[in-house]
Formats: sequence, C-alpha cells, structure tokens
Amino acid sequence: MKWPARRTMLKAIHWTMVPLALWFTLVQPRDVAAIGPWAVELHSILGLVFVSGALIWWADYLRRGLASRPGPKLPPWARRVHWVLHRVMIWGLFSVALTGLGLGLTASRQLWAGGVVPIGVPLGLPRANDVIGLIHSIEFYLLAAIIAFHAGFHIWRHIALRDNALRIMFPRALHRYL
Repeated sequence: MKWPARRTMLKAIHWTMVPLALWFTLVQPRDVAAIGPWAVELHSILGLVFVSGALIWWADYLRRGLASRPGPKLPPWARRVHWVLHRVMIWGLFSVALTGLGLGLTASRQLWAGGVVPIGVPLGLPRANDVIGLIHSIEFYLLAAIIAFHAGFHIWRHIALRDNALRIMFPRALHRYL
C-alpha cells in the first residue's frame, strides 16, 4: 500500500483539525451533556479524531522536521515569527493531548476516547484532576489564540506580500477563489 505524499497527508490533517479546533473552542462537554448521551459520545469521537491528528502531526514533525518553509518574500522578522509560530502550534497540540491523558489518569472513573480507546487507568485523584483540567483548558484556549494568530499571519502574507501563502494549504480546486 502506498502512503499519500507528506504534504497531502499534512493538508488533510490540517483541514480536519481546523473545524475540530473551532468546535472544541466553542462547545464544552457540559454543553453536549445537556443534549444527551449521543452528543457526549459524538464529542468524544471528535476528541479522538483531534488527538489522533495532533499526535500524527507531532510525530511527523519529530521524524522529518517542519514541512513548511518561510517564503522568499518574508522580511526577517516574519521569518522568525514563522519559525516560532509553527513549532509552538505543533508542540501545543501535543501538550493538549498530553494533559488530556492526564485528565484520564487522574479521573475517578474510566474515561474513553470515542467510546473505544481507554484514556489511562483512573487513579481517582480529584485535586490533581482539577489542576490538570484547569491547565488543559488554559493551554487549549491559548492554543486557539495561537491558531487564530497563525491564520491571520498567513492571510496577511497572502494579501500584503502577495506571496500566495494560502494556496500552499488550500486544495487546488479552491485556488481560483484566492
């Protein structure tokens, strides 16, 4: 079986993660709990997809380095921003996944990602669970702000520098609209 090209795989992960990041920014577990058990299960499945994508992206970065390179039109300060921004996002995704595991480990009952993957063995540590839950929330919303800055940075590049930065990550069928 032939695997897709690296950039193709990363684009697929990227565009899967965008709506999921937006979903988890706007929708909390307590919101879906009010709808019913099926909504909680769906939220959990989406979380499993998000974490899987984050870990695949992080593992690819560790193995092969950053896939993107700063464009030739970027001024020196923007090259530094590009370098830092992409690494912070990748490590931030990993960190969110890690604290999610911490939530599962410190829970008082067995938690399941997507109803199929157990999230650690519950140790029943309520104080630690509260602290890790707070850290998990703060780092996720900080990551969401970094993602928004990332999007703004690439939109700025596309418009101000006219370097077609958005065409790199958008599917070819959408290039005529950019």
